[in-house]
Amino acid sequence: MRLSVACPEYPETASALTDPPCTTGDADAVPVNPDALCRDFRDALGSFPTGVTVVTALAPDGRAIGVTISSFNSVSLEPPLILWSLSRTSPSLAAFAQASYYAVNVLAADQQWISESFASPDGDRFNGVEVNRGLGGAPLIAGCAAWLVCSNEAHYPGGDHLILVGRVHSFARESAAEPLVFHAGRYRALCPDAEG
Repeated sequence: MRLSVACPEYPETASALTDPPCTTGDADAVPVNPDALCRDFRDALGSFPTGVTVVTALAPDGRAIGVTISSFNSVSLEPPLILWSLSRTSPSLAAFAQASYYAVNVLAADQQWISESFASPDGDRFNGVEVNRGLGGAPLIAGCAAWLVCSNEAHYPGGDHLILVGRVHSFARESAAEPLVFHAGRYRALCPDAEG
């Protein structure tokens, strides 16, 4: 059984939508190409534009760690809570889950190179990156559009990711900075406001 990956433009019912693509729910059926279906699912999710953040913290040995994240959301204003998720296979997972504090650095439009550096599995991710220190020594990347320093409020299993909820203790923003945007597998720029 091969799952359909083409969705109607305006489905009339929820049943008209494509089934989740990475599994069929039918134990006897084998998808023709599960990797292609998973890619289609990722592409569908990529239709939602997001900002780009780098989450940073200090590992138990005092070493600065960081990872590029686009799965970041606000949760609550009272108390101030945010959430983000990290792959269960990330070598930094335990350190982030145990960190007293971590910083969510909302990247500015001119910081694509920082996003790429922290997304890379190799090399010193902090090489050439100017940082200041927040609560608990959490690294704050200079030049960002915004910063939020959080403590670990809760963790929840989320399939192949761990969902981390953070309580915001301090924050700041650079009002003149345009954010770095990611959409459909590419970095994007916001269009300037149209003048009437």
